[in-house]
Amino acid sequence: MEIRKPPVLVIKSILTSLVIGSLLITSSALLVRSTTPTQLEKVLQTGELHVLSSNGPTTYYEGSNGFTGFEYSLVKGFADSLGVKLVIEDQADIDQMLDGVARQDFHLAAAGLTALENRANQVTFSTPFMQITQQLIFNSRLKQPTSVKDLQNKEVLVVASASHSERFKALQAQFPDLQWRAVINAEMIDLLEMINKGEADYAVIDSTAYDLNRYSYPKAQLAFDVSDPQPLAWAFPSSRDSSLFDAAQKYLGSIKADGTLAKVTEEFFDRHIEEVTTGEAMAFTYQLEQRLPQWIDYMKSAAAEFNLDWHLLAAIGYQESHWQADARSHTGVRGLMMLTKNTAKAMGVVDREDPRESIYGGAKYLSIVLERLPKRIQGEDRLNMALAAYNQGLGHVEDARVLTERMGGNPSKWEDVRKYMPLLAKQQYYSQAKHGYMRGWEPVGFVDNVRNYHKIIAWHQQQQEFRLATTNSGNRLSANIRQTSDTKTGTGNAAQDALSRISVL
Repeated sequence: MEIRKPPVLVIKSILTSLVIGSLLITSSALLVRSTTPTQLEKVLQTGELHVLSSNGPTTYYEGSNGFTGFEYSLVKGFADSLGVKLVIEDQADIDQMLDGVARQDFHLAAAGLTALENRANQVTFSTPFMQITQQLIFNSRLKQPTSVKDLQNKEVLVVASASHSERFKALQAQFPDLQWRAVINAEMIDLLEMINKGEADYAVIDSTAYDLNRYSYPKAQLAFDVSDPQPLAWAFPSSRDSSLFDAAQKYLGSIKADGTLAKVTEEFFDRHIEEVTTGEAMAFTYQLEQRLPQWIDYMKSAAAEFNLDWHLLAAIGYQESHWQADARSHTGVRGLMMLTKNTAKAMGVVDREDPRESIYGGAKYLSIVLERLPKRIQGEDRLNMALAAYNQGLGHVEDARVLTERMGGNPSKWEDVRKYMPLLAKQQYYSQAKHGYMRGWEPVGFVDNVRNYHKIIAWHQQQQEFRLATTNSGNRLSANIRQTSDTKTGTGNAAQDALSRISVL
């Protein structure tokens, strides 16, 4: 068989085509690899969203079940929508925060930022997700001022904030006798406390700070708005690459449309705290009869396993869910003992809405907390601090104990710790705490409520057992019925008297 060799020119042509093809392929590959990924693509590739914020009551803080807070909830939702991890870095100085975003060291800032025109020169603001207003607060012993004109020749306190000082400088042009004093190293809750105590007459704070804390400072009353509503927004780098910014815009639009934003806002700012009424006391005693009995066996079993008082578990269960097995919160806790997903998993609970599992998980968690407290904390002090830790976490309780010792109190005594725990809602104190901001009044209220419920439940069960025992004694039936009737009359009064001291948080 004859094998023909191709002519030399044909071979050269083939080789040239191969070389050119290889070069084209290589060049195309290089072009693809040299294309810079967008900001959104970088976030998705690294799997992390880096956010600057400031630890505090309206932004983010460490709760009993991990980080929480108004802006944390929003930005965490954004990170979840992208399928990436949220990484927050704390930065208290707003100027440094905006500089960091402008340099693109971080993807965005979410820290209660008002979208002011002078700030828009550095960064690009998202669609606003809330409007806040600067408001005048006054001590209720004074006549309520109705306008800025009434404040002339009176001292008004403001925090050392550019936006508040700038507003008063603008007002001073119209009211020359208007006076104000910027309080250094203070935040708005400090001004509220000063007004409430009568240490100052007037102050200006943001509407969000007033909404969050007004129930804690009842003598600090709202007079009128000092400014028009100002938009709160996230700050992004000013860049031609708007991919991440556009994704955030889309997310904010979606949570407005589906009601998520309204729910989160209500959770953090529309807290209704009120004293328990006679009707609520009656409702509690009714649930003692109707709802609690179906869970008692589970509570007794869990209490026996973890060496606890089942009445105490019942009190926690009522405080958390009013003994409803399917109770839910949009913050993620659910079930009779209102366990978070992480706590439930750690306690071996598979179905949080299974009452047996929920009670078991709550009992196990309480027993762990009791065990981990320092051994020098004993007796009732140990139980009270364990309840506070059940509500807010061991880390925050330890912060409160450290603060108590620093303030000259006894960190092993609950009566001392409870006095200083609310201070961890103030920047002056939480900025030095390992676990940062805490709504310090909440664990104090939680402990008080649970201990009161505990006493009522235990007393009620004793009366139930007494009635059962006396009913079985036929020869003393009539006398026992009369005694039981008298006791039952006292039960309702005792429950209402105790409940009247309980605040619903």
